Amino acid sequence: MEQALILGGSTGIGKATAIQLLKKGIEVVIVSKNENNLSDALNDLGSIGKVSTYLLDLSNFKDVISFTNTIAKDLPGLKYLVNAAGYFSPKLFIDHTEQDYDTYHNFNKAFFFITQAAAKVMKLNGGGSVVNVGSMWAEQAIKATPSSAYSMAKAGLHSLTQHLAMELADDNIRVNAVAPAVVETPIYGSFIEKDSIHDALQNFNSFHPIGRIGTAEEVALTIAFLLSEETSWVTGAIWDIDGGVMAGRN
Repeated sequence: MEQALILGGSTGIGKATAIQLLKKGIEVVIVSKNENNLSDALNDLGSIGKVSTYLLDLSNFKDVISFTNTIAKDLPGLKYLVNAAGYFSPKLFIDHTEQDYDTYHNFNKAFFFITQAAAKVMKLNGGGSVVNVGSMWAEQAIKATPSSAYSMAKAGLHSLTQHLAMELADDNIRVNAVAPAVVETPIYGSFIEKDSIHDALQNFNSFHPIGRIGTAEEVALTIAFLLSEETSWVTGAIWDIDGGVMAGRN
């Protein structure tokens, strides 16, 4: 059975992507640092297909390396990787601390080496597909949501996407990214009360030319499409899933 690894797969875009892949008969392994979220995801997804979980804090590099050493053994059928884990909390550049900076950039360090380990298995399997979850903020600064360290990290992830697409093409491994604008997910819980996220995000509807914010499922459908053979001639692409934000403004 083909296997997929989803970092940040217990909530939001990662969980929505897991649902899409499970529906296709792909075995999914979801990774998160939150044990409760993993337990909830396992309960929600177990009836759809074969799913397992792995508890891992991506900011703990020692544990990340331990995890990379298990990938070849535990995921011999690995064909798909989604780097969806993330954190977002707007903060003025002038107020950023070293800890703020590391919070964002540690994700990229983990993505880099986990993708490296995954690519080695994919190569043995004759190829595979990787999708990184980037961000519109990596392409456009928004004064209302100051996020310099976050955007810098996401821009780096976009660049890594293109470099890996070039390097791994000979191994039949495709690497793409999606760049969402405002999507209703729990990621905003770092600075908005959980029960208030939906209402608070409605203030951003008019920011998008299409007239509304996005859903995790909409992004997940595009990720699943990019992972699939239906996009077998697409690699190194950064797909804007942003309700038209990068096209222009209302």
